[in-house]
Amino acid sequence: MGNHVVAITGASGAKYGVRLIEILHSIGHGIRLIISREGAINLKLECDITPEELAERYECTIENNHNLAAKSASGSAKIDSVIVCPASGTTISKIAAGISDNLATRSAIVALKERRTLILVPREAPYATVHLENMTKISQWGGVILPASPGFYNNPSTIEDLVDFVVARILDQIGIDNDLTARWTGEEVKSE
Repeated sequence: MGNHVVAITGASGAKYGVRLIEILHSIGHGIRLIISREGAINLKLECDITPEELAERYECTIENNHNLAAKSASGSAKIDSVIVCPASGTTISKIAAGISDNLATRSAIVALKERRTLILVPREAPYATVHLENMTKISQWGGVILPASPGFYNNPSTIEDLVDFVVARILDQIGIDNDLTARWTGEEVKSE
C-alpha cells in the first residue's frame, strides 16, 4: 500500500481533504496529515472536526506544520505522493517561489525535487494572475494542478457527489482505481 502526505491548508474546501483521507484509509494506505492553522479553522467550520479528531478517526500520523524535521520533509522518507487539498493561494505561491517555511510547503518542494507525485487542489475563484502564473510554474516542474471543479455530466444530486468527483480525479492521479463517480464513456450523447 502507498504512503501519502495530505496537507489541508487555508482555502475553503476542507471536505475534499477529509473525503480523500477517508478513502485512502479505507483501502489501507498510510497517511501523514499536515494541517495549517487556517486549514484547522476551515476544517472546524466546514466539517465540524478538529485535526486531532480527524487523525484519530482515520488513523493518520499527524505532523506539526511548524516541524520542518518531520518525516514528510525528508527526501529519503518513503512517501509516494504529497497532496495539498485544499491548497490556498498563499501555499501555492510559497511553493512556486521555493519558500519552505512550514511543513506543508517543505513537503511539496521535496516532492518536486524527488520527482514524487505532487498534487495541488486549489479552490479559489476567480484566480488572480499571480495564482495562474504560480500554478503554471509548478505544472512545468511536474506538479499536478487539480482545481476543485466538479463535473456535472454524471448528474450529481448531493454535495457528496460533487466532492467525490474531485476526489476520484485525485485518486486517478496517484494510480488508485476507484468507482466514486460515473466515468464518461462516450455513449452519453448519441452521434448523428
